[in-house]
Amino acid sequence: MIEKADITLIQRAVHFKENNALITPEGSFTYTQLLQASGKIASCLLCRAKDLHETRVAFVVPSGFHYVVVQWGIWRAGGIAVPLSVSHPIPEMEYVIEDSDAEIVVSHPDFESKLRPIAQTTDKRFLLTSDMLETESMPLPHINPNRRAMILYTSGTTSKPKGVVTTHKNLETQIVSLIEAWEWSPEDHILHVLPLHHIHGIINVLACALWVGATCEMLPKFDAEMVWERIVKGNLTLFMAVPTIFTKLISFWENSPPECQREMSDASLNLRLMISGSAALPVRSDSSVPS
Repeated sequence: MIEKADITLIQRAVHFKENNALITPEGSFTYTQLLQASGKIASCLLCRAKDLHETRVAFVVPSGFHYVVVQWGIWRAGGIAVPLSVSHPIPEMEYVIEDSDAEIVVSHPDFESKLRPIAQTTDKRFLLTSDMLETESMPLPHINPNRRAMILYTSGTTSKPKGVVTTHKNLETQIVSLIEAWEWSPEDHILHVLPLHHIHGIINVLACALWVGATCEMLPKFDAEMVWERIVKGNLTLFMAVPTIFTKLISFWENSPPECQREMSDASLNLRLMISGSAALPVRSDSSVPS
């Protein structure tokens, strides 16, 4: 039983129960399955303690089911989530772990060879997602919305990347405003191709979808051909990306046969909303277009 004092995102998931929450490389998962698995992750993190009390938990997990339940599990245990990029070299991972003062390092088995040595060298508690999901669930703490929830690191264009802290209330305000602006509904089905160590992929796509009870379909990484194939297959309603991705999708369309172009264009009309963010779209320089 999840009580009202818990995180709003978790509370809302209780109401969607058997709705399809995620479609991932590991399979399809309901909201009930997310709640059950994240409860096990939280219990493992707590290790018989009553509350993590904002302990920083750094994690490297690829896009998919494990990512979501680790993120939720950290929050439900009272910790601060510090997501690391799966593509970052070891020195960058070491920097974020040390700079954020993370006490726990969580790794998907695919990244154990990179993360375990870092955790051992820096004397951090190291956990594998596969082992954590075997934990028996225990009572979880109540989380005040004003508690800190996440630390995301800037791109580092001016000196070293800097950790930006957000509270659960900060995240809730962002999510609610975006849902209102983009008219999200439980009937929505979004394709997720963005990295999950920046706000765009974490909040604008993943959290918004799960907040309203929609379905989030997660690809392990962006691939133009794979995205076009999925759009043509149908039943998607939203797509959100960055200008670089849209440029690659346009390039793929331009290099496709005319019959494929027509198929892709027709399929795109079925999406109710496409969003570009994180950077400015390039200005069209076609001289034939009136100014």
